[in-house]
Amino acid sequence: MALVRLLVLSLFHASLVGSQPAKISQQPSSPPHPAGEQSPPGIDNLSFPWSRLRLPRYIIPLHYRLLLHPNLTSLSFTGSVQIQIEVRNNTNWVVLHSKGLQISKATILNQNLRHLSDQDLPVLHNPSHEQIGIFSPWVLSSGQKYFLYIEFGAELSEGFNGFYKSTYRTSAGEIRTLASTHFEPTSARMAFPCFDEPNFKANFSLRIRRSPEYISLSNMAIFKIVEVNDGLLEDHFAASVKMSTYLVAFVICDFKSVTATTASGVQVSIYAAPEKWNQTHYALEAAVKMLDFYDEYFNIPYPLPKQDLIAIPDFQSGAMENWGLTTYRETSLLFDPLTSSVSDKLWVTMVIGHELAHQWFGNLVTMEWWNDIWLNEGFARYMEYISVEATYPELKVEEYLLHTCFAAVGYDSLNSSRPISSPADNPTQIKEMFDTVSYDKGACILHMLRHFLTDDVFQSGIVRYLRKYSYKNAQNQDLWDSLANTCSEEDFISGKHCYSSSQASKNAYLFAGEHLNLTAMMNTWTLQKGIPLVTVTRKGSRLLLRQDRFLRTVLPSDPHWSTLQQGYLWHIPLTYKTDTSSTIHRHLMTTHTDSVPIGEDVNWVKVNSDMTGYYVVHYEDGGWDEMTKLLRENHTALSYKDRTQLIHNAFQLVTAGHLPLNKALDLIGYLQSETHTVPLLEGLGYLETFYRLIEKRNELDLAHNLGMYILRFFRGVIDQQTWSDAGSVSERRLRSEVLSLACHLDDPPCLEQARQSFKDWLQSDGTLNLPTDVVDTVFSVGAQDDHGWDSLLHAYNTSLFAAQKRKILFALTCSRDTNKLHRLLKLGLEGKVIRSQDLSSVILMVARNPQGHHLTWNFVKKNWSTLVEKFQLGSSCIRNSIIGTTGQFSSPEELDDVKKFFESIKEQASQLRATQVALDNVQKNVRWVQRNLEPLRNWVNEKN
Repeated sequence: MALVRLLVLSLFHASLVGSQPAKISQQPSSPPHPAGEQSPPGIDNLSFPWSRLRLPRYIIPLHYRLLLHPNLTSLSFTGSVQIQIEVRNNTNWVVLHSKGLQISKATILNQNLRHLSDQDLPVLHNPSHEQIGIFSPWVLSSGQKYFLYIEFGAELSEGFNGFYKSTYRTSAGEIRTLASTHFEPTSARMAFPCFDEPNFKANFSLRIRRSPEYISLSNMAIFKIVEVNDGLLEDHFAASVKMSTYLVAFVICDFKSVTATTASGVQVSIYAAPEKWNQTHYALEAAVKMLDFYDEYFNIPYPLPKQDLIAIPDFQSGAMENWGLTTYRETSLLFDPLTSSVSDKLWVTMVIGHELAHQWFGNLVTMEWWNDIWLNEGFARYMEYISVEATYPELKVEEYLLHTCFAAVGYDSLNSSRPISSPADNPTQIKEMFDTVSYDKGACILHMLRHFLTDDVFQSGIVRYLRKYSYKNAQNQDLWDSLANTCSEEDFISGKHCYSSSQASKNAYLFAGEHLNLTAMMNTWTLQKGIPLVTVTRKGSRLLLRQDRFLRTVLPSDPHWSTLQQGYLWHIPLTYKTDTSSTIHRHLMTTHTDSVPIGEDVNWVKVNSDMTGYYVVHYEDGGWDEMTKLLRENHTALSYKDRTQLIHNAFQLVTAGHLPLNKALDLIGYLQSETHTVPLLEGLGYLETFYRLIEKRNELDLAHNLGMYILRFFRGVIDQQTWSDAGSVSERRLRSEVLSLACHLDDPPCLEQARQSFKDWLQSDGTLNLPTDVVDTVFSVGAQDDHGWDSLLHAYNTSLFAAQKRKILFALTCSRDTNKLHRLLKLGLEGKVIRSQDLSSVILMVARNPQGHHLTWNFVKKNWSTLVEKFQLGSSCIRNSIIGTTGQFSSPEELDDVKKFFESIKEQASQLRATQVALDNVQKNVRWVQRNLEPLRNWVNEKN
């Protein structure tokens, strides 16, 4: 579910005995038989013994024995947990997490399972910290082990966290209920009392009671089923490996599965609602391939006997990596060849690759604390690319990595960005860590590091990291040490994890004759926010280099510019190539200014080869004119990645005030000769972005003229497209994007074909399977009249295919009828016809519609309290609702409105980074329009 100030976390080892109320006397450290026990003080005489958000470290959980009995009729559950604990300091108190649980009994037993007290122990609650304190009248002695026993109950959660209820509808219209869990980051405490922090790793033994018509699943396999009273069955699961609480999972459902076995004998099963069983086969094939790949790549066998993947009908995020039982949205796991597009197939494959990578990165080795969540998420995001490229090369996944890095640049070039490693103390801050920085920037700096160190060194370093910290927790520094092969004397003697420093200095990251200080280099990428801008200038035979912080929210001419630059310096692994050699040259830039020799004969230099580095490049003094000339005369002299990066950097530099708009627009003039999908879509994407910004401003003439220019310029590409599913993955992706835009721009041939296809689909009563690449476009055009829209809404209600439902929902949000758009938002809020999990998607899609963007913003403002209650303050849904609705606001009036609303929810807004990101985005758009609207108008008029 990851910035550049590392949170220094102090582990508090002091005993709490001294912090307890004076009236509680200390008992002998070896308690006598309970018969001699004095009555504990009344609960009114006790005060909560702990004031911090992080739990004390003087009690460590070793093993949880958990019994749960969910009732899917009353939508509640009861349970008990026996936690074996080890005491590190004498104390009378056990403090652990609990949220929303009714605690009916608590007691403590010694190692011989004898009760320390013949009475139930007092339990104090601190709801603001989601903690309970259990008071023992006998001192728990340092060095001893005890058993903490608690009985509890609660309602199944209504949201998407903790132990929650989900439902699905059969084709006969029957509603069926299941119960599932989602604990990351801080919701295990909603299902059972626990030490709910990632570094309190323990083993878990689980028992679940159920009716015979259901099955239960958990992290481990069932080894015994016992019949208990009232015809109930009790499933006994094998004890788990040592793991964090957020990875515990259980599901009670009536699903069906399909199963296969990996090369190493791991049983892999895909579970889904019975009528969706036939959509599970692709996921099974992919999961088996991926597990086999990771076994080999990490050189560490997957440590559990089974891996279940299950499609949960109600699921807020894309998927969750619970060890041995990964949970997914239906769109992230189920695949139907007749209704799922090639993009859907790639998505399913990448999500499976992501969650299975977590079985090592995150589960086997876990970050010490949530400030370093990128160690989980950045790695899993990057391993998506490595694993899919290895197992499904035909999906061309490498074409998408650039866009992951472009997304990171977009976020990181706002002043409201954050370092990869950032302080995160309370649950809201922790949830906000699951963002573009942790995932996308994390993946991109790992990509940069892999190319800098070489594939072999990178791979052997991460294997060393995984082996050394297996079943433990790690920090940034541990990763850098593993990659640099450096280690303590003790590690070296054991011979398992590292080489000596003399061997290390001979390795591939020998740089400029010196051993690389990897920690110093990588700290500049993880402990400070932002992204560097490298400005290059030709001077004779040398290339002059300067690095600054790249900002899109403040122009170089602004008074604040120099202040916001202070203290920023990166160690940048630069790469560049020239027309005189096929060699990729390398240089580590560690100062604000630098230079490299390139020779007198060089005509052009392209810096950041294939964008393996995470930095933006600006070519000063006519450098962009050289690039424009090169692309026009011989664009294949550069790789498709280099061409795409040039387009991206040019338009980013326009926003940041370093380059005039007409220079960037002239650069993409060569695209009529471009045959590769990725640069073609990058250039088209910027023109579409400008069009969508302008059509929301009521600039009717400019919008019309720009639309006509786009259609004319890309006429050749549009006319090449067939309304089919033929061709390579790249060709099919281009078809989807180009035809969608052409119809949005009211291109007559496009509209005619789409209307005919929609008419055919209607006449078949929805049984005609349209080509999956063009379904979005056909449905979007069909949704423009009342009959088409109503027919699609009916199809949405009855479809059993998640990918098809997503396409229909997108089409419904394209209506130009504001009443229909408002109805969709209302249906999403109600959560019946459109599931609550899809509400933030509906908000984003309606906001993209020129008729819907103010409507959506007003909807978010009006229903703010309900949204926060449904999705929790720091969640991605709240983040998307705030940033997505305001993302294309571009007027001072809209900016004032956004500021006013954030002021009205000041207490909540102050806890959210997303509010500052939204403001930064709108301010950036306002400036862009002020500086570029007239130049764009002039350029378009000139071209037309």
